[in-house]
Amino acid sequence: MTTPRPDRAPAASKGSTAPGGLLGLGLDGEDGHRRVTRGKEFLLVGGSEETHERMQDLVMRMNEKLKRRGKSFGELSAREFEDLADETVS
Repeated sequence: MTTPRPDRAPAASKGSTAPGGLLGLGLDGEDGHRRVTRGKEFLLVGGSEETHERMQDLVMRMNEKLKRRGKSFGELSAREFEDLADETVS
C-alpha cells in the first residue's frame, strides 16, 4: 500500500476533470523587464514586449472562444486544445 505524500496533489483518476490551464513562456526577452500576466486559467511569463503582447492577445482570443463553447482549459482534451490553438493562430 502506498502512503499519500502531503507535498503532492493526488493524481487525477481517469475520467475526472483535473485542473488545467495554459502556460506561455516567452524566451526572447533581453531588455531586463520581467513580464508576467496571470489569469484564472493561464500564466504568461517572459518574452520581449512584442512577444508578451502577442501571447496576451492569443490567450484572450482562446478564452473568448472557450467562453462561447461553455468550456474551460481544464475541460479540453489534448485534441480539442490543439484544434483551439490552430483556430486561434490562423
